[in-house]
Amino acid sequence: MSDDLNADRLRALEARIAAAKGPGQKDHMEEHYSQAQLAWRMVIEMVAGLGIGFGIGYGLDYLLGTQPFLMVVFTLLGFAAGVKVMISSAKEVQGKIDAAAALREPGAGAPKDEGRHG
Repeated sequence: MSDDLNADRLRALEARIAAAKGPGQKDHMEEHYSQAQLAWRMVIEMVAGLGIGFGIGYGLDYLLGTQPFLMVVFTLLGFAAGVKVMISSAKEVQGKIDAAAALREPGAGAPKDEGRHG
């Protein structure tokens, strides 16, 4: 009988703790994990942009016989694309704009600064 009483008290305590935390609170480890996920996502986006640009440039150089020229150009274009995707991902995570608007135009849909004029 004492075990039933303790189990009931434990359930009541867990319910009170859950109510006190509220639905909007995150555990500290969950927040840390999401920041790590964001960091890895950005690194992967940058490396993918560089790799794809390098691959296209190297392939075109091989086909056209213009050895390092197109590889350098497309690697730089891949870097620029990687940076653009990283910036749009950061804005999306911040919740300032949606993903589609971030990819269409940098800064699109971002909240306006009321203090800045110009």
